[in-house]
Amino acid sequence: MTLEYRKYLHLNVKFKTEIYGYVFFKHKTSGNCISDDASGAWRNLNDNTNQNTSSSLLRSLETFASVLPAESFNMTTKNIQLNITMVNTSFNAFLNSSVQMNIKANSTGNIITTMTFSTLQNVLPPRNARNDSLNDTTINGKVVLVKFTGWTDSVSLTFSKLEHNLTVNPQCVFWNFSFFDNRGAWDNEGCSFKSDMNGKVSCFCNHLTSFSILMSTSIPESIAYALDLITYIGVGISMGSLVVCLIIEACVWKAMTRNNTAYMRHVSIVNIAVSLLIADIWFIIDVPACTAATFFIHFFYLALFFWMLISGLLLFYRTILVFSHLSKSTMLAIGFSVGYGAPLIIAVVTIASTAGSGGYINGNKACWLNWSKTKALLAFVIPALAIVFINFLILIVVLYKMLRRGMGDSLQQNDRNAAVIIARCLAILTPLFGLTWGLGVGTMFNPTNEGIQIVFALFNSLQGFFILMFGTLLDGKVCV
Repeated sequence: MTLEYRKYLHLNVKFKTEIYGYVFFKHKTSGNCISDDASGAWRNLNDNTNQNTSSSLLRSLETFASVLPAESFNMTTKNIQLNITMVNTSFNAFLNSSVQMNIKANSTGNIITTMTFSTLQNVLPPRNARNDSLNDTTINGKVVLVKFTGWTDSVSLTFSKLEHNLTVNPQCVFWNFSFFDNRGAWDNEGCSFKSDMNGKVSCFCNHLTSFSILMSTSIPESIAYALDLITYIGVGISMGSLVVCLIIEACVWKAMTRNNTAYMRHVSIVNIAVSLLIADIWFIIDVPACTAATFFIHFFYLALFFWMLISGLLLFYRTILVFSHLSKSTMLAIGFSVGYGAPLIIAVVTIASTAGSGGYINGNKACWLNWSKTKALLAFVIPALAIVFINFLILIVVLYKMLRRGMGDSLQQNDRNAAVIIARCLAILTPLFGLTWGLGVGTMFNPTNEGIQIVFALFNSLQGFFILMFGTLLDGKVCV
């Protein structure tokens, strides 16, 4: 082996060591920039119409991919998978568990470089070539960048959905840097949708660049207007019913609150009505501060359920724990601590833990808790359905007590009547609210199901009417 050849090998090894070291450094740096923790910062950058930072990052990654050494190479980090392959007539590979690619080459001896990004949807906005701000569209597949030294017009791609429940308007797209004053947008020119089956979307394209899929996060436009109509008419009826409920309660307050049990029952109904009325007001008004609206809607909806819990605990206390005696002031302190204190703690913890990463609100037309990114909506669903379950258990225990003819043996007649009314109220409102938010859970897992959406909108918007009918007017003495 000559001295010159040994020097060449030494330089070649040194070059490869340096370039692959740079690859690792570049992957690590890019991976940190596009991680889930950085999604909030990218959201703010993309909202600025004078910024093209996300598009510039993708362009730099494409440039980087085009200058890598022309030999087979693989590297995988937490957020990026890099693959360099020698291609003869075709290339068929599972780039990872979520992306499959098939390319037919028109010549031999070419190099194909792919970068598959697990979290680049945190960086690139979901806007397309026709709309700069799509609030009801999301990037629903991993982004894959492809560079090829040859030429091809046959590229097949199959993406596993990031959110399997989305089925509306799948679009096979690539990132076009030229749209919106070089800020870039997703474009479907040269790409066609083939199928949406078993949680996978198949596409066909006639060129190579950076690809992904867009899907709608909302219900079809065919029923969107009908849902809006149902919601706003229903909320209007609900708010009117709650105002009537509060007026009636004010008129009969002295006559209906002559013992502690009846007093706490009406305190609970008034606070349930007030909580829902304020939540409906926040829901129906158009405010620019969506985060604030979401916080207050979350807080007052939770307060509604926790005051329902107070009613259930009051029923349990007056029918089961008949030998314990709490003063009116003590019951009020417990009621307000649980009724508003617990919702406040849950609402504050939710916004504090999710707002920083941009995962507090859902990013859709309505201001409400996020589901797709952080599952923040569980901070409402879990407490609400847990309270429904607890009240069901209380009703079962009370019913068992009634069947044994033990209920009210140690109660005065007025207390016994109040307890019966509470039991009736809970027996009707608990299933209604449980059904309503059970349907709400259904809309999370299948947001494009028209039937579930319509029934949920109907039940949810009429909760105030239910409270008037079964919380106030159910008491026959109110109508006397």
